[in-house]
Amino acid sequence: MNTRLSIAAVSAISLVALLGGTTVATAQESDPAPKSCDGVRLTGELPVPAPGQAVSGQITIGPDCKPERVSVQRGPASARSAHTATAAVTSATATHQLRGWNEMYDCCNIRMTGLYTASSWDTAEGRITTGGTAASQEWNREPWDAGWSLTSQNAKDDCATDCAEVNSEAHADFAYQGVFDPTGDWYNNTHHSYVRLAADGTASCRFDVELRHTFVGWNWQYGCE
Repeated sequence: MNTRLSIAAVSAISLVALLGGTTVATAQESDPAPKSCDGVRLTGELPVPAPGQAVSGQITIGPDCKPERVSVQRGPASARSAHTATAAVTSATATHQLRGWNEMYDCCNIRMTGLYTASSWDTAEGRITTGGTAASQEWNREPWDAGWSLTSQNAKDDCATDCAEVNSEAHADFAYQGVFDPTGDWYNNTHHSYVRLAADGTASCRFDVELRHTFVGWNWQYGCE
């Protein structure tokens, strides 16, 4: 995170771009080589990979405040996972697990805020017998009792037992007050994660993040495994 530029010089532009399944709206820029951007929202959607595999995406705020998408990455489930997305089959019943992450990093690749989901669902005879998603949050603090703070969070499932499918959503709102902004009014990151669990064992993940202000070099990383 760089030292904040004066916001008096920031002028608004409207940007709507479709980046391979990633929608970006309402970005702002100042001079021809800006370091400060305002009003950025990023959205990404991913198919859930095969058990033991991971899929992820990344978007970086470029020098002109336009988001730059990194191609979707696929590979083995990472060591960072509390578990891998495996399916354990016992007779006619299958148990499925899925983990998702929705993280915002600054230009020094320090994770500022993150929303995480862990889903599990049992299937039998074309139905979800039980299922749901738990959410957790993490954020970066500064040594002098400052930095990012969690200001609100909630999560819910639309069905829990005997379901055709389960749609889960989680939300987390973070505010910053510290060395880069002592007022606490400039930065705010809001993360949204959505998971659809199907009775055939498949699933899908969708992620959003809204940034009140951002900087060139900030990058959003999201994925599921």
